[in-house]
Amino acid sequence: MSVDTTVTEHSLAPVTDGSCGRVLIADDDAMSRRILQSWLEGWGYQVVVAEDGDRAWSILQQEHAPALLILDWVMPGIDGIELCRRIRERQKVAYQYILLATGKDAKEDVVKGLDAGADDYLTKPFERNELRARLRVGLRILTLQEGLINARDELRFQATHDVLTGIWNRGAVLDFLHRECERAARTQSPTAILMLDLDHFKKINDTHGHLAGDEVLRVVAARISQHVRSYDVVGRYGGEEFLIVLPGCDKNEIERSADRIRLAIGNEPIVTATSELSVTASIGAALLPPDGAASENQILLEVDQALYLAKNNGRNRVWVA
Repeated sequence: MSVDTTVTEHSLAPVTDGSCGRVLIADDDAMSRRILQSWLEGWGYQVVVAEDGDRAWSILQQEHAPALLILDWVMPGIDGIELCRRIRERQKVAYQYILLATGKDAKEDVVKGLDAGADDYLTKPFERNELRARLRVGLRILTLQEGLINARDELRFQATHDVLTGIWNRGAVLDFLHRECERAARTQSPTAILMLDLDHFKKINDTHGHLAGDEVLRVVAARISQHVRSYDVVGRYGGEEFLIVLPGCDKNEIERSADRIRLAIGNEPIVTATSELSVTASIGAALLPPDGAASENQILLEVDQALYLAKNNGRNRVWVA
């Protein structure tokens, strides 16, 4: 039995997810554009075409602009050299890889193009395999960059979010509270602070195990997040305690807002792998004084005392300081 070992164009196509596999062709020659577009699309790239430097610059201002660029040196309006300079002067977080296409092959011209910000150059007329190889170099660099950016974003997320629940961690929510205290004092706008504690959580861990306890914390965090506004901040303060900052929430809204969260937690049981648990929460609430007289430490002490009173007076209730 014979085996077909033919390597097709499609089998060598690049991974084109995201901006790495998108290519901008900027060339005022219609024939060159059509040839390049045909080759690149055959290799699996997504192609965006500009007929001159002005149009290319406009495309590059858009969100999710291509990251691989083939720029002709000589174009009407903004030429390739000027485009290179503008792209590098912007200092975007995400790097764009530039291939400068030129009919000039003198060493001083090549140096001029690289000094302007080009990463590589292509001499016209294009040699198909050379173009493909040079594009692969750019794609490898951009793919590496994408991986580094993703790793950086993941580290940033881990530094500010609670690993178990995915909401803000203690340091991040306290930092937000500090900034909200400063903002509220500056603008004299109302802000409510809630401290929430799960009732008898130790009994859940002791009776059903820590895996069940972890699932309870995850579900509670999700329920709280679903019943606050998009600009409210929910953080895990520690253990089974959560801190919630509600900008713009005044004395007429604070108890209603807190009770909505309490009911969201307790109205439905939480299903874990081994059991169905009824979970309730006690909430202490306080308002930031509009004159900015209280620091975040003072407001935390006040809301903690309110939480103590909520628990001491029967649990599963809201107590406003």
